[in-house]
Amino acid sequence: MTVDQILSTKGKEVFSVLPSNTVYEALTVMSEKNIGAILVIEQNVLKGILSERDYARKIVLKAKSSKKALVHEIMEVDVQTVKLSDNLDYCMEVMSKKRVRHLPVLENNIVIGIISISDVVKAIIEIQKDTINHLNSYITQ
Repeated sequence: MTVDQILSTKGKEVFSVLPSNTVYEALTVMSEKNIGAILVIEQNVLKGILSERDYARKIVLKAKSSKKALVHEIMEVDVQTVKLSDNLDYCMEVMSKKRVRHLPVLENNIVIGIISISDVVKAIIEIQKDTINHLNSYITQ
């Protein structure tokens, strides 16, 4: 299964903020959309990603104010990305090695979607269910 197939099921909606937004504004969007990370995009260019982990480690634990800190001050700029043609094994490898839970999907350097560890796990479970059903039907014939 490829990233393209995951996005065709999940959808390609992407939520983003600007680097100049406050962390509080970013958290508000994340809360409203029920997401664990938000992309930082400016003029259609991916600048970074801000996760709940970034907030916890770089604001809360350092006793900073999310209403004063700007997204660009705490966002992760070394963003791991994938392409539509990448497969699940590759995505799992990137997520495991880089210890990330979200992968923006790029096409021609433009963000066209995002997949999470949850999306990948759901896809793997569906593949396993299909395989089990296929094997069961083969055995019982």
